[in-house]
Parts: sequence; C-alpha cells; structure tokens
Amino acid sequence: MAARACPLSSPRLRKHAWAPTCVGVTVLFVITARPDPRVHRGAGREPTRVSNSLSPAPSYVIPGLVPGIQITASSGIGCGMDRGITCWNDRTVTTSPIPPAAPPPRDLLVLGIETSCDETAAAIVRRRADGSGEILSSVVRSQWEQHRAFGGVVPEIAARAHVECLDTLISEAARTAGITLDDLDAIAATAGPGLIGGLIVGLVTAKALGLALGKPVIAVNHLEAHALTVGLTDGLAPPYLLLLVSGGHTQLILVEGIGRYRRLGTTIDDALGEAFDKTAKLIGLAMPGGPSVERAARSGDAARFSLPRPMLGRPEPHFSFAGLKTAVRQQALAIAPLTDQDVADLCASFQAAVTEAVADRTRRAMDIAEEILPVSSGRHLVVAGGVAANLALRAALTTLADTRRYSFHAPPIALCGDNAAMIAWTGAERLTHGLVDPADDRARPRWPLDAAATPALGAGLKGAKA
Repeated sequence: MAARACPLSSPRLRKHAWAPTCVGVTVLFVITARPDPRVHRGAGREPTRVSNSLSPAPSYVIPGLVPGIQITASSGIGCGMDRGITCWNDRTVTTSPIPPAAPPPRDLLVLGIETSCDETAAAIVRRRADGSGEILSSVVRSQWEQHRAFGGVVPEIAARAHVECLDTLISEAARTAGITLDDLDAIAATAGPGLIGGLIVGLVTAKALGLALGKPVIAVNHLEAHALTVGLTDGLAPPYLLLLVSGGHTQLILVEGIGRYRRLGTTIDDALGEAFDKTAKLIGLAMPGGPSVERAARSGDAARFSLPRPMLGRPEPHFSFAGLKTAVRQQALAIAPLTDQDVADLCASFQAAVTEAVADRTRRAMDIAEEILPVSSGRHLVVAGGVAANLALRAALTTLADTRRYSFHAPPIALCGDNAAMIAWTGAERLTHGLVDPADDRARPRWPLDAAATPALGAGLKGAKA
C-alpha cells in the first residue's frame, strides 16, 4: 500500500472531484473510494483523525495542510479532498485537531514609547529567541523644569512638551542602538493609565510609525510594563508576587503569566508616591517629593515623632496613607516654624512609618499568595515603580523576603521610574504571545491591571487605583 500524490489517486477518487483540490498534498494509504453515508466531509470542519479498531494502525501526517491532518491508516480506510479532508472506514470515524507546528523563535527588535506623565522617553530593546533581553538604547527627557513653578504636573504643558521632543528622542534611540526604524519588528507605546493628553501623543505617534513602516503596534498597559520589567533585568518569569509602588498606584499583585494578573491589595486613598510628594510639599521640600524626603531622612531621628502605621495587622492586604500624611501635617504645625533638623526628623519618622506599614501589608499578601501558587513555582518577591527606588523600603523588603525565604528582585534605579525600555520589553513579550492590538485601540487614562478585581472598601471610583 504505497503512498500516492493526490492527483495520481485512482479514477474513482478523481470521479468524486477530490483530485483538483489536492495540489501539493499527499494522501496516504488510499484503499477504498466507495461512497458511504458515514463519510465526514472536511469542508467547514476541523482536521480529521481517522482510526480503526484493527491493529496495527500506523499514523501519518499529510504535509501542506494548516493546521495539519493526522491519519491513522489501516485496512478498509479511504481518504480524499473536497474543500477539505474526507475520510472513512468500515468501523469508526473520529475527529481530533492537531495544533500546527509553532514557528521557530527568533530575536525581536521593538521600539518603546513612554508619554504617560511628565517624562518623554524612547528605547530600543532586543528580545532574544531564548527569552532574554537587552536594552540597546534608552532615552528619557524630564519635563520637571517646565512644571516646577506650578508645584506639580500640568497635563496640558506635559502633552505639549511630548509633542515637541518625541520625534527627536525616537531618532536618538534608533541612532544609539545602531539600527534604522525599518529594522524594527514592532512598536510599543503606553496606552494607559496616565494623563490622557500625553497618552494620545505617544500612541498616535506609534500608530503613524506602524502604518508608515508596516509594523505591528502594541498598546501597553503602563502597570504591566512595571510588572514585567524584572523579566528584562533579571530574567525572571512568572509567577511571582509584585509590590507596585508609584506616584499613582500602590498595589500587591500576583503575576501569574503574561496578561494574567490577580490583585491582592490596593490603596484605599493615596498612592505611596503621592503621599511622599504631599508630605514634601507640607514641610517645604523641593519636588519631586520622594527623593527629597529620602535625602532629608538620612540625617533625621525616626523615633522623634510618633506617627501611625495605617492598616497594620488587617487581614486584607490593602494600604492607606491619607491619615499618615495628615499626622505629619499636625506634627509640623505644632512645632512651626520648622528647622532643618525638624524637617529631617519628620521625614525620617514618615519614612519609618511607611516602611513598616508596607512590609506588614506585603507579609499578609505573601500569606495569600502561598495558598494560590504551587510550591514548585518558587517564591519570588518583586518591587517595581518609582517608589521602588527608595533604599530604606528596599532594605525592609529584602529583610522580609529573607525571613520568608523568598528571592527578592528590584529593577535598577534607572528603570524604577517611567522609562521606555520597560514599554519596549512588554511589547516584545506580548508580541511573542501573539498579543497585537487593533489599529483603533484607544488611550485610557484609567486602566486597571486586574479588571476583575472589586474596588477596595473606601476607594471610591478611582479606576486604576481601585
């Protein structure tokens, strides 16, 4: 019973008009071609597997079909093509799809664009076929001098500043990486959450480049980029427990896989970075507040002021910082005017309270995560976001991780704040998993990482913070 090319099959097969549709396809073990009411015609059906109770029954794969047909051939079996595959035998006919062979992995070059707030950034990242990453270029331009006079970020000023320099930064990123834009495999841009004007600037720029170059565009969730940065820097793959602490978000997230996130805890009021900024403003420190408070705290006495540890010991791993900020204000008003040492002591006391509260909340999230994750997955604690640059917080979390036998991971300081390298890396990861966005995907000022999570009690309608 030798295999035959379909056009060379018997006249009986050709009579049933199978041969004209079989170009490039080999039909194996064509034995009978008699019509049978039990014939399964392949048009509109999944690939067909034919089996027979007779044995032995060797299996063969017919090449040239997508996703592919596997036929178990034995005595009394017939196969042909009619807008698909037609197979029958005297005993049974069963169907079973066979997945197509995955294309071989290859290196990917991705341009990342970040314009969610007051940094304009562009970067080129290579994702190697083995899953490792390399930053070929990363350019960040801060707008803070343009916002300083207003004491905070002005959305309209931020959007205009992005427009003025984004094309220049993209060109600089490509030149530094030693590539042309034609060499790219994809373009990734932050699509949310963030200031809507800036998001639109970055996403529209990415879409224009994608259209001009014929490259796919990936709309990246800024929070997901923070969550996956550790894959670029440490080669760590999910699952792991993530503490995301930034100016707009404070969350404990179980990262289960690319695109799969489970929120365990969130802030019910201020984000931690926001609390740092407001505390700095209350006591007269320069913005941005986080680095200013950390610097002042180094020469301060953390035991001088008694400040609350919000949510300490609560069963749910949520955060609250509004009351702590208010307590700092009350202490400052009680001893006004403040000396430099007063400011340092307030900063040290505030930082100590924050560190203890965050460590306690993370400890509780570990308890929950350990009930969900299999032991074989290992235990990893990752901290990311702008506040992850705080060295006191890192030290406290490192101690906690050691105590609980977790490995601790934090990005380099340069990758804690807003940057385009993390956007490019996330785009490459999503592209690898076939997650390419439609051309009409929109910018979103609120975009929760875990859309199924219920808002924390007291959080109100805060979108991505909820």
